[in-house]
Amino acid sequence: MPDLERYRLAAIDLDGTLLRSDGTISARTRAALALAEAHGVHVLAVTARPPRRLRQIALQTGWVGLGICSNGALVYDLATDSAISQQRLSPALACALVARLRAVAPGVAFAVEAGLEYGCELAYAIPNEHTDDRADGRMQRQAAELLCSGGVTKLIVQHATLALERLLAHTREHAGELASVTHSGSDFVEVAAAGVTKARALADYCAERGIVASQVLAFGDMPNDLPMLRWAGHSIAVANAHTEVLACAHEITRSNDQDGVACVLERLASDAFTVGSIQRLRVSVEASTT
Repeated sequence: MPDLERYRLAAIDLDGTLLRSDGTISARTRAALALAEAHGVHVLAVTARPPRRLRQIALQTGWVGLGICSNGALVYDLATDSAISQQRLSPALACALVARLRAVAPGVAFAVEAGLEYGCELAYAIPNEHTDDRADGRMQRQAAELLCSGGVTKLIVQHATLALERLLAHTREHAGELASVTHSGSDFVEVAAAGVTKARALADYCAERGIVASQVLAFGDMPNDLPMLRWAGHSIAVANAHTEVLACAHEITRSNDQDGVACVLERLASDAFTVGSIQRLRVSVEASTT
């Protein structure tokens, strides 16, 4: 019988999975995360978000350790506000891809995450869910070629009229095997260095701590979560997940707005209690008959 005691780590995507549609975390879910930690399960955020947006969530959860950001390109330390490790797309490759996309998709616009620094072109439409960026004095507003000059943790590709599927196809075609290309639910494409995935970063994180895949629970909702869900010992999709994710996961829980992550953690904790009670009873009975 599966239970929480068999797992050592819960890798949890944020937007669309742990977070409700309004970007908050319910009291029930916060309690379930604490319950998992109490059972010895390390809870790790594995997100497409850059570090500054993980910090916003940490205020709700109380997280102070490490988190995997930018689809696996960067491991971030919340306590010290620093990048522990990161993989960057080289300036030459990033600028070449920008040039190719400008040629095949006139009107394309870019934003750039480079470690803890970030910026976007004047033509880039900052999404409504990121309205705080519009007044952020640290947000650099200049051409993508300049923003890419130090290397890129994540290149964000946006087009006002081109369908996301078409923009994704263009980006994959011109990036080839030189970069990782994905999307996480918003109306833009995300590009990172070749080989960067949530799964790779999670596997490295676990290996450093002696944790194997069979000891990992993974929760997700979008195609960028697929490598992580396939790697983990047990994968869970929220009900609102992309169809590819629903087809891949070992189980489907309730939606993000119905505390789907909490439902799984509560059930596994309950199973662990039941299994533990049975084992203690068996030991007691065996002792009394000897």
